This record gives sequence, structure tokens and C-alpha cells, in this order.
Amino acid sequence: MPAEKTARVQERKRIINRRVRSSTRTMEKQAQRLLEQGDTDQAKPAVAQAIINLDRAARKGIIHPNNAARHKSHLAQRLNKLTSAGS
Repeated sequence: MPAEKTARVQERKRIINRRVRSSTRTMEKQAQRLLEQGDTDQAKPAVAQAIINLDRAARKGIIHPNNAARHKSHLAQRLNKLTSAGS
């Protein structure tokens, strides 16, 4: 059992990390939804914002860097597939 102060700090970090992880997932889902709809104009900034959030979460150690890279790669692949099909 951790000391009281350590437990308090861990709880604060857990809440902050959960908030960041949740917002990152939300941004990613919004980008995926726009990609599925085929709306390239709105999908590009949404994917860019999702990538920024994934990078930030990985930098802070909230998610593993390889996890962030995998999700960024999948988003980029889907965006590239959509833009190349639209051209």
C-alpha cells in the first residue's frame, strides 16, 4: 500500500491521464467518422488534430509511443486512400 501522499498524487495523475486519453480517443473517433463519410475537406483537419493529440499523449507517457504511431499510421492511410480515390 503506497503512502498517503503517494496515493494522492497517483489519484490526481490518474484523473488527468484519463481525461487526456478520453479526449484523444474522441478526436480519433471523430476523424474516423469523417473518413467513413468521405468528407475530405473536414477530415483533413480532424485527422491533423487527432495526430496532435496522439503525439501529446505519447510525449506525456499516457499512451505508449508505438500505440500512438500505430493509430496515426492507420488514420493517415485512410486519409491518403480517401484523397487518392477522390482525385
